[in-house]
Amino acid sequence: MLKIQVGHSYFLAYDPKQWERGKPYPPLATIQVAALLRQMGHQVALFDAMLATGVEDYQAALQSTRPDVVVLYEDNFNYLTKMCLGRMREAACQMIAEARADGARVIVAGSDASDHPDAFLAAGADAVLIGEGIAALIELVGRLQRDPAIDTPRWVAGIAGVATLTNGQTQLTRVGVLPPDPRLIGHPAWDLVDVERYRAMWLERHGYFSLNMAASRGCPFRCNWCAKPIWGNHYNQRSASDVAAEMTYLKRTFQPDHIWLADDIFGFRVDWVGEFAGHLADADGSVPFTIQTRADLISERMAAALEHAGCAEAWIGAESGSQRVLDAMNKGTRVADLIAARARLGEHGIRVGFFIQLGYQGEQLVDLLATRELITQAVPDDIGVSVSYPLPGTKFYEQVKAQLGAKTHWQDSGDLAMMFRGAYDSDFYRHVRDLLHEQVVLQQSKAAQSPPQHREARAAFEARWAALIADERAHRSEDATAPAPATTPDHAEPARHAATAQHR
Repeated sequence: MLKIQVGHSYFLAYDPKQWERGKPYPPLATIQVAALLRQMGHQVALFDAMLATGVEDYQAALQSTRPDVVVLYEDNFNYLTKMCLGRMREAACQMIAEARADGARVIVAGSDASDHPDAFLAAGADAVLIGEGIAALIELVGRLQRDPAIDTPRWVAGIAGVATLTNGQTQLTRVGVLPPDPRLIGHPAWDLVDVERYRAMWLERHGYFSLNMAASRGCPFRCNWCAKPIWGNHYNQRSASDVAAEMTYLKRTFQPDHIWLADDIFGFRVDWVGEFAGHLADADGSVPFTIQTRADLISERMAAALEHAGCAEAWIGAESGSQRVLDAMNKGTRVADLIAARARLGEHGIRVGFFIQLGYQGEQLVDLLATRELITQAVPDDIGVSVSYPLPGTKFYEQVKAQLGAKTHWQDSGDLAMMFRGAYDSDFYRHVRDLLHEQVVLQQSKAAQSPPQHREARAAFEARWAALIADERAHRSEDATAPAPATTPDHAEPARHAATAQHR
């Protein structure tokens, strides 16, 4: 039996935007791996960075645990880990150095580590897992258990998908992106999480308590900009009965008021959602929940099934109100789908949020105004706005990588800096972001305002838009990236992946 400390490096305290938002979730993938290692017979402790004061808390955790192995396994369900934020990499590297100094072997896994293993090896990691890395992790832990004194070259020898340093050079045999590993099953190690700290922050900030879970791993769709270093385009969905049983367990054990289902794409098939709803009803296990989905999946039947299951809110990757931009992204959806999906979900009492992406290559002022018009027509309950963010492994990154300078990642999630030559500078997109948020607030507050109040607020809002448009030439990039050719959405391939994933 080994003493293993499992942890991650996403410190909420290091992300001012997310700290202000105040909606922390336990590291789901991290505690799934902790459960797996414990099932293998090892003594497992958790270092949960999410609500830690800072990386200075890590040394005390090392001293109390004295692990043989540290597994820094980032939470693949936390979308912020896909962004590979610079501040979190700094924290991870400091933790690696401290663990090595304390005498522990160090294994690292996550999106940033998969894309840039050199940075983590340079900090002192013995091995970096590429992708989900479960098979490699199991083999490494097994070898170390059999021979605790094994040297690093023999420890990692012959294991594909593991990066290590040999004579100062990174050695790695890549195996391509693999499907989600079937051995990562069962409930996460919830007993290792200080759930009451999460509850306290949620109640203090929002007056209710939310926990997280996931019904699937991966996404079969092929948007050009979406980084998928962990599961690629593979999609693995758990059985509806198993997911319902987990929600029932969380309800009875921790009494959350709300569940965040962290799937990239929740449900996918309406029959699965209907079955899920039925199991929840039988067990009285439903908790109001929020999902992420796509507009083209929201049929009338799907909206009704989601309502029956207890879905309270759905976030749709709208991205843009310009069909030209959606096609360039290979998004595979139509603007009309977005408006129809919002209406269907609203009719079933489900709040709708739109994720909006500004600044995709080739986007012009007319496209930005089309996004404004989409929000006018669809009237979403909320929006999240970002700018296009080139990440390694995506077609988008390949198209703009020659323009990237020293800044290749945001430092934190509030950065919102353009890293390639979009049509406008970062300041312009920040103004558009603020105006789009203001538009949603204005639309939502109309019913609560008197007609004169609303007219006055609307006039002020329109004046700000007019001022921005009048000044837009001052924000233009002279050498903006030319529009990328639109690609034909591949509907058949995602459908094939999903069809084979349903009963795994």
